[in-house]
Amino acid sequence: MATAPADFGSSTRSRVPKVSDPSYQAFFMLRTVFSIAPIVFGLDKFTNLLVEWDIYLAPWINDIVPGTATEAMYAVGVVEILAGIVVALIPRFGGWLVAAWLGGIILNLLTLSGYYDIALRDFGLLVGAVALARLARAHT
Repeated sequence: MATAPADFGSSTRSRVPKVSDPSYQAFFMLRTVFSIAPIVFGLDKFTNLLVEWDIYLAPWINDIVPGTATEAMYAVGVVEILAGIVVALIPRFGGWLVAAWLGGIILNLLTLSGYYDIALRDFGLLVGAVALARLARAHT
């Protein structure tokens, strides 16, 4: 019986990433961005330096959460900071967490007239977060 030529290294997957591997580069970029961006945006929920975040909260959500819209944004900020930390530490799970969070943001924006462009942008980010979660299976 003929045997296939030896393919050194294919029988056991190496845990050492190859920096020249395009899929590792994509994983590294997505992990970096989806760690830093949620933390930055989460911190900004407390300062409103980038934008006045309260305007992005749909009235029906504001009606069901306790407190004011500003207090709701503080809670959102905490969740976003935690999501960024989870992506940095456990990207396999963090990618899915960020994708789910973005799904909630998209739902909120679709019910808030006038922000469909931002919802579409966030859908692109959701796809990127799913790609991160999928790539993390190969690289962590």
